[in-house]
Amino acid sequence: MSRRKPASGGVAPASPAPRRQAVLSRFFQPAGSLKSTSSPTGAADQADSASSASSAPPASTVVPASAPPQAANTDRRKKRPAENAAPLKKKAKRVQERGGGGDSAVAESGDAEPKRCLRTRIASQSLEKLKEFCCDSALPQNRAQAEPRQGRFEVLPKCTDFEDISLQRAKNAVSSEDPKSKSNQKDSVSGPKSFQKPSDPRALNKRSKSVYTPLELQYLEVKQQHPDAVLCVECGYKYRFFGEDAEIAARELNIYCHLDHSFMTASIPTHRLFVHVRRLVAKGYKVGVVKQTETAALKAVGDSRSSPFARKLTALYTKSTLIGEDVSPLSKLDDGAVGVDEVTTDASAGYLLCICEDKDSAKGKRKGSVFIGVVAVQPATGELLLDAFQDTALRLELETRLCSLQLAELLLPERLSESTEALVRRAAASGLRDDRIRVERMDNVYFEYSHAFQVVTEFYTKDPVDVRGSQSFSGIINLEKPVICCLAAIIRYLKEFNLEKILSKPENFKQLSSEMELMTMNGTTLRNLEILQNQTDGKSKGSLLWVLDHTHTAFGRRLLRKWVTHPLLRLSEINARLCAVSEVLGSESSVFAQIESLLQKLPDMERGLGSIYHRKCSTQEFFLIVRTLCHLKSELQVLMPVVNSHVQSDLLRMIVLEIPELLSPVEHYLKILSEQAAKIGDKTELFKDLSDFPLIKKRKDEIQDVTAKIQTHLQEIRKILKNPSAQYVTVSGQEFMIEVKNSAVSCIPPDWVKVGSTKAVSRFHSPLVVESYRLLQQLREQLVLDCNAEWLRFLESFGEHYHSLCKAVRHLATIDCIFSLAKVAKQGDYCRPMVKEERKIIIKNGRHPVIDVLLGEQDQYVPNSTRLSEDSERVMIVTGPNMGGKSSYIKQVALITLMAQVGSYVPAEEATVGIVDGIYTRMGAADSIYQGRSTFMEELTDTAEIIRKATPRSLVILDELGRGTSTHDGIAIAYATLEYFIRDVKSLTLFVTHYPPLCELERSYPGQVGNYHMGFLVTKDEGQAGPGKEEVPDFVTFLYQITRGVAARSYGLNVAKLADVPGEVLKKAAHKSKELEGLINMKRKRLKSFLKLWTTHSTEDLREWMDEFEVEETQTSLPDEPVDRSLEETAES
Repeated sequence: MSRRKPASGGVAPASPAPRRQAVLSRFFQPAGSLKSTSSPTGAADQADSASSASSAPPASTVVPASAPPQAANTDRRKKRPAENAAPLKKKAKRVQERGGGGDSAVAESGDAEPKRCLRTRIASQSLEKLKEFCCDSALPQNRAQAEPRQGRFEVLPKCTDFEDISLQRAKNAVSSEDPKSKSNQKDSVSGPKSFQKPSDPRALNKRSKSVYTPLELQYLEVKQQHPDAVLCVECGYKYRFFGEDAEIAARELNIYCHLDHSFMTASIPTHRLFVHVRRLVAKGYKVGVVKQTETAALKAVGDSRSSPFARKLTALYTKSTLIGEDVSPLSKLDDGAVGVDEVTTDASAGYLLCICEDKDSAKGKRKGSVFIGVVAVQPATGELLLDAFQDTALRLELETRLCSLQLAELLLPERLSESTEALVRRAAASGLRDDRIRVERMDNVYFEYSHAFQVVTEFYTKDPVDVRGSQSFSGIINLEKPVICCLAAIIRYLKEFNLEKILSKPENFKQLSSEMELMTMNGTTLRNLEILQNQTDGKSKGSLLWVLDHTHTAFGRRLLRKWVTHPLLRLSEINARLCAVSEVLGSESSVFAQIESLLQKLPDMERGLGSIYHRKCSTQEFFLIVRTLCHLKSELQVLMPVVNSHVQSDLLRMIVLEIPELLSPVEHYLKILSEQAAKIGDKTELFKDLSDFPLIKKRKDEIQDVTAKIQTHLQEIRKILKNPSAQYVTVSGQEFMIEVKNSAVSCIPPDWVKVGSTKAVSRFHSPLVVESYRLLQQLREQLVLDCNAEWLRFLESFGEHYHSLCKAVRHLATIDCIFSLAKVAKQGDYCRPMVKEERKIIIKNGRHPVIDVLLGEQDQYVPNSTRLSEDSERVMIVTGPNMGGKSSYIKQVALITLMAQVGSYVPAEEATVGIVDGIYTRMGAADSIYQGRSTFMEELTDTAEIIRKATPRSLVILDELGRGTSTHDGIAIAYATLEYFIRDVKSLTLFVTHYPPLCELERSYPGQVGNYHMGFLVTKDEGQAGPGKEEVPDFVTFLYQITRGVAARSYGLNVAKLADVPGEVLKKAAHKSKELEGLINMKRKRLKSFLKLWTTHSTEDLREWMDEFEVEETQTSLPDEPVDRSLEETAES
């Protein structure tokens, strides 16, 4: 059957169901003006209908005059309708009924349409509606705009587009004045009249042509204020996401997302909020939690009883600010309700780092250099670091600080120099897939010094300060300009999360890089020596930290990381740690075992105290932290006599004895709390003694009076009902109900209110109970609000002891780190190093600490000795075959030196280590295409940095310098660099090379330079030896033993053989290698012979020289095969 419109006319586009339109809009994408595909007659009729729309209202639907409903039913029985025919017919029937019945809706026509065409005509009419809808969607600017809700919300072209609402308002104003909008807007005639009234306060959603719900309006209001946050909106027993936030949640959390009214939506249960928020934050999102701030009883007596529950943003979270009752898993993990695996990596342990550049201070410097200020904050633990430094165009100083800190978030201005931007992008992309550094941008105006100085001054002078505080403030305002700018930006940023309180104590700031107290290790050294993570997959396994980390607590693990990245320079502090480790290692007392057992049960108290200090903790978390601290205090007090008598280490004794005194304030707060109420989070019964909380006491007294009044009224009820045993019952939360059998309902007074009933009984409230119960509910909800306010005040008073409690936690972290180092020393064949002020490194049978652990007991690591001293050899030139162990050896020396200055035992039989002020490394071969630097450029960049910063007290490691260019240039650069370190810098140096000419420096600087190589054995294949046989590579056996002397060859063909290079290529390479080696030997002998000729003084000597020359020529004569000119040129070099 052909699908054509009836000649009598068409159907005017009625307003379809909004939800159905919203769904259809996702499948019929607007693509400009769509042309009708109906017959010309239908199109003409449609045009006639549109032209007459202004004079007469269009019919809701059109059916043939001669087609009664029965005929339509007969036709419906004859043929099975299409899938969507039934809903369309029902809809047409409803519209027909709204239009005043079937007869009134019939359009007059000359010809009657056959009965069988009814279904086809309705389907064709629906298709026309869809086309009109798509045409309307393609021109959103031509639609008539509805009046916004009190001027706050406009109709949006897309319900999830909130980037610039003010710009959209301007577009709406322009489109409302467009004369074409009236002709293009079909619904302006046929749609509901209420949509056109300016007085209608309800905002329209353009996509679904339906009004926003009150909840959606609340979401829009919060989203407009925080457009960059993913919002979780509390709705009863779940949290909901809307719009683009719902799509993000569905994608990242693997939950279902669907269309609901005006927005896409997804939801999560309330008890899983902390899990999902932490997952979103770990992926780099800023997450906001919107909660209900009204209760039912208070709302019933308020002015907003007819409006929805008030909601507001109660918390914001990012990777560095993940602190709060909603996201803290401490209490949930304590009761075993949630598995540890459900809690993602603790991102809040990372730093928030702010960077600011001051190009004016870099005037007169070389091109690309800049003066940089940084401020690092760890809101969860309260650590504050600042620094200012001059950096080169390569930003190596900034890279060092980025590598040494465990960053979670970067706060940056909108515009930075190209070099800094490149470094930031590289650092942000270097993390693991779901653990990238989050980057937050802030307008450059907040980094201007005048604005920053005002912000800092207002922040630190808002409260009256004492003399000590004024001195600290003077130290703040005298900081470098870029540091002030960073501090102002961080103050403004943390205010958004209500975490700015952590910055209120200027005396807590520490210098990030203190050259007088800690060893210098730049980012290149941390990476090359694999101190924090391995270079294979970027994980901690295979790093030095992985070997040393046997800590029991999270705060101990964070402190050990600082120890490893910032070794000590003061001999007294190093020896204090070594003595403490030796004490734990050799003590026979049980006191250390008891202290270690205490550490094994501790939660992350450093983060817990931070949460309490910011007043963002739950009652469960507070009780857990305070109870743990009290338990620690009592247990350590018991051990104090034993510690005084048995512990010899000054460091350990001082720490253990100080902790109980620092923890003394917590007992008072634990006595106030009710354990049962704290564990279930009931703040109304949280405080045992209400003498310090008069407001709560007053409110409870009022509740008690109302409750007593209701109980007294029970006597009157018994008299009225003539039932002396009548009692109040509570069902489904409804209290104080009188339950009466249905057969006895006649005795109930008529003014009583029926609350509920079953088949057997009915329940009632008397008039007095109704009024009193309403008042009781209001008082109870007011009590909850009062208890919340008193809880915050209680946390504020506890926060006064924050710094002393943090000091106690740092002491516990120190003990944990010492126990960890003691476990490392117990691994076997570790010794206590002798640390001295002298410039020397003497190691007997040392081993690489990481490889030694990875190999285990099956494959034993070959130990090697080292002897570097300012009085004798201070430079070792190491040669040897490829893969012979040269790089592992020099890394071993550096790691043993680092471990000694951390205060750890070292893997060696004996070790004497002089304190070095820095370890500098140049290792590996890798380009930096992203920065436009080649492999050789990377080599020379690192080398130049080392030349500038190395001192006579430094340890310098250079691995195969000069291999990224030609032989001539490579040897020249390597020779000149090594000679500079020998002659001018005079540092302890390990230099690995494959260039034999560099070994001649041993003769130039005798007693200061020594030539060494990694031992090996060469085995020739006897079957392939002899004339006429093809050359094959020699087989090399690595001994991995450092040996004095020079290795004449590197045996690179052996590595090619191990790498499974094809045999034909190997044979050709071996032949060319032999050929080139013969050329070199011949030229060397000739040169030596002519030097001897130059020194002859008699005829006999000349005749003797000629005889020797003829013999040598015969022995060194080469085959008659042609020789490549390139080989001769290489031999000449």
